[in-house]
Amino acid sequence: MVLIRVPKIWNVADSQVTSENLYWNRRQFIKTLIGAGIGASVMPLAGCQNTSDIGKSASETALEKSLNLPSISYTTNPAFAKVSRPIADEKVAGQYNNFYEYGGTKKIWLDAQKLPTENWQVEVAGLVKNPRTYTIDEIKQEFPLEERVYRFRCVEAWSMVLPWIGFPMKELIAAVEPTSKAKFVNFTSFYDEDITTGPSFHLGSLPWPYTEGLRIEEMANELAFFAVGIYGHDLPKQHGAPIRMVIPWKYGFKGAKSIVKVEFLEKQPATYWNTIDSREYDFEANVNPDKPHPRWSQATEKFISTGPGLSWEIKETFPYNGYGEYVGSLYT
Repeated sequence: MVLIRVPKIWNVADSQVTSENLYWNRRQFIKTLIGAGIGASVMPLAGCQNTSDIGKSASETALEKSLNLPSISYTTNPAFAKVSRPIADEKVAGQYNNFYEYGGTKKIWLDAQKLPTENWQVEVAGLVKNPRTYTIDEIKQEFPLEERVYRFRCVEAWSMVLPWIGFPMKELIAAVEPTSKAKFVNFTSFYDEDITTGPSFHLGSLPWPYTEGLRIEEMANELAFFAVGIYGHDLPKQHGAPIRMVIPWKYGFKGAKSIVKVEFLEKQPATYWNTIDSREYDFEANVNPDKPHPRWSQATEKFISTGPGLSWEIKETFPYNGYGEYVGSLYT
């Protein structure tokens, strides 16, 4: 075990890089840097923050308050009760987050508390026989909730194990009955330009709101999950309250947070990161150790341990994040 430190980027081996240099237009990015007379090394990194700073922006009391949420009733799914790695410490998981709507560092948990979750509704629309708008309470009542312990793998090559509470996406499919024309599903996150302001260092416009998409066969897979809770209670805002996608065989950016709309479509939708840079963020985004990111290897990952401090172990990355038996047939 070692304490996470962020070394100089030029001293990091490709297999150990976990940062995301944010850019959405490569030519504009390079042109802007050259014009400003500065090097890329001074730009903020979308997925890399000096971990000695984590939690210092607010008191431990504020963090505990953000995690001290009402407990919810659920059953434990024995098929997904544990994995071979330990579950992350709740406080570590609660302050080491990507949530780009609130910024480009790992310290967004405090800013995410601005998210207004009262009277939340999720619209289900598009090519379905039974379109409907659900309140979050209706979702919790109509879809039996269960706990699933899943591996989480970020495209930045770090990982955790998390105990999500929610329901399989296929249950929503059964409820709304997509038509035969529905081939894809688009998931839209909450957006308010005064609240979800995004990172402060971007160079141009970004394709808000945050959207993600799946093929309908992927959404119908046993693993595809809507989470409304974690660690036995409601989902904290920094984890994407009150409802988010959890797709454990794909990189984490595929898991849209704070969902307000689910739309069934005939054609593949444009998605947030794929629109920004399709070379680095492909639509499929399955975890693949044999397919390097353009700027680092995906063969290994920095596994965030149980705590109490933020530390890691270097682990081998598995195809489909270890879930190949469930999803491999989708991609043959």
